[in-house]
Amino acid sequence: MPTLRLALSQVNPSVGDLAGNADLVRAWTRRAADAGAQLVLFPEMMLTGYPVEDLVFRRSFVAASRAAVRRLAADLAADGLGDLPVVVGYLDADGPPQVSGDAEAGRGARNAAALLHRGEVVARYFKHHLPNYGVFDEDRYFVSGDELTVVRIGGVDVALTICEDLWQAGGPFAAARQAGVGLVVNINGSPYELNKDDIRLPLVRRRAAEAGATIAYVNMIGGQDELVFEGDSMIVGADGELLTRAPQFVEHLLVHDVELPAASAAPDAETVADGMRITHHTLEVVPPAPSGPAVTGGLIEPVADEAEVWQALVLGLRDYVNKNRFPSVILGLSGGIDSAVVAALAVDALGPERVVGVSLPSQHSSEHSREDAADLAKRTGLDYRVEPIQPMVDGFLANLSLSGVAVENLQARVRGVILMALSNQEGHLVLTTGNKSELAVGYSTLYGDSVGGFNPVKDVWKTLIWRLAKWRNTDAKRRGETAPIPENSIGKPPSAELSPGQLDSDSLPDYDVLDPILIGYVDGDLGRDGLIESGHDPAVVDKVLRLVDTAEYKRRQSAPGTKISMKAFGRDRRLPITNRWRERG
Repeated sequence: MPTLRLALSQVNPSVGDLAGNADLVRAWTRRAADAGAQLVLFPEMMLTGYPVEDLVFRRSFVAASRAAVRRLAADLAADGLGDLPVVVGYLDADGPPQVSGDAEAGRGARNAAALLHRGEVVARYFKHHLPNYGVFDEDRYFVSGDELTVVRIGGVDVALTICEDLWQAGGPFAAARQAGVGLVVNINGSPYELNKDDIRLPLVRRRAAEAGATIAYVNMIGGQDELVFEGDSMIVGADGELLTRAPQFVEHLLVHDVELPAASAAPDAETVADGMRITHHTLEVVPPAPSGPAVTGGLIEPVADEAEVWQALVLGLRDYVNKNRFPSVILGLSGGIDSAVVAALAVDALGPERVVGVSLPSQHSSEHSREDAADLAKRTGLDYRVEPIQPMVDGFLANLSLSGVAVENLQARVRGVILMALSNQEGHLVLTTGNKSELAVGYSTLYGDSVGGFNPVKDVWKTLIWRLAKWRNTDAKRRGETAPIPENSIGKPPSAELSPGQLDSDSLPDYDVLDPILIGYVDGDLGRDGLIESGHDPAVVDKVLRLVDTAEYKRRQSAPGTKISMKAFGRDRRLPITNRWRERG
């Protein structure tokens, strides 16, 4: 049986940076060549970054992507890498955008893969299955491909597929079986969700069985607005055996020798299988088969949930800050658990020299909260400042007649004004610190504690916030480092401290009760009856659902934040603000 040395390039592209992404391809292809690779794979839409969203409708962007892939092929040849086949994702089009007046049926923008070899684009594949759920809107942007591209490389027939093609049965993988291929390449821009890695491996195994072929699955890493990609690239044999698996959340070149069945003597003529035309290409010149001991990529074991989520949040925050070229971040430090976790995430992502924490005490801020904020700053080494807000609050109250909740919200808004003023003056990105539980029930002040340009914990339930804090401290102690989060911040009852003796539990059920209801309603789309059948108290369910339903207008104005769950607020969960439907009690 022939052996192919595969190189899966798990890299971090940036949306819109065609030149920078092409440079990544050239650099990592050089690394793959130095490792003796015979086929190099890059992620979905590598050249453009993913997702490009409405940039698809700009014909100038489509033209630039098509030119970039041709230029990349020539540059790889000029680099002395022309004989090494490279599969790279990019944006293509064979007709006007589907939303234009001159649109043509069956033609338009394409989510494409190109095989580059000897200075040319020798083969193309257009994504067949287009996802249109959750964060995906690919039916809005792309036209589905109906042709399976099979390329003979080093005596092995290799089929090209893209991301969602793997997640649905039939189509490309069924056609690949009928074509008798030995290897199916699947290039991905598959966003992270907690425990998705547990779903992915069984899925790849099912497609391997369906195709009767080995699967090489490569996924990008990095943050893109709300999305974060974790990599988890792998190769799975036709028999379902996991041959090699890459680490999560880091760039990595996974190089592995795979024994594959030899192709038949001559490629079949164009045929039709499972509704797809099968076209064949042959590369006459490729790097020689590897000699010496077999190269193995190794197997990386998945990490614990808390470690996985922490890595996702750190990467999402780091890339949002760096790709948008913010020099630093700033946040309010209350001494509570949420701001403590966000501060620790920011320090891990950017280093303490790029994080500013501001204590903003009022007359209701407890001494222990001030001490806990200062303690966190000392533990992490971030730039710590104290800006008392009471004189400014008193100035407002001297000119306005306010009481009750209005005074509480005024304090939060004064804090927001100070943070935004420092942002304007010094160039920091303001981080807001509200968790998913608070966002769900509207437990925040518009233009106050919700102010900011990015929220690292937007998709993190309150109970998970505590788990993350405990895990991060334990991990630090395991490594002989200072735990970043004060134990007082973890252990004390949560409070906004906007009025004397105030606790979150004055307004909300305990979070151990609240979060399971919210998870069922928000993430699981359960109605009132379903929640009660799950064992929740009807009166508590009615209260929580009323709070969630009336807070949609607040969530619509909230800052973006890294998605880690199956249904994040924003791109995933789209409900009308003006909405009279209620789950009746």
